[in-house]
Amino acid sequence: MDFDKTMNFKFEREQDVDSKKILKEVYEALLQKGYNPINQLVGYILSGDPTYITSHNDARNKIRAIERDELLEKLVKSYIGIDE
Repeated sequence: MDFDKTMNFKFEREQDVDSKKILKEVYEALLQKGYNPINQLVGYILSGDPTYITSHNDARNKIRAIERDELLEKLVKSYIGIDE
């Protein structure tokens, strides 16, 4: 393996989900249960551990519909102002 070259990361999307809608619903569910939604979502994204997300309003199952790498890609694009 050549560690002097940048690796190219690409993933295939299995299905088209409305990740923005899901993320908002999960955010609201976490807020309703008294959690800090940003902290919980960051914990989930970094670790992949679904227990960071409440099961209230089916939020835990909803967030699993979005691949974490896809979610990160969309968040980075949104942060730097690139529209899809």
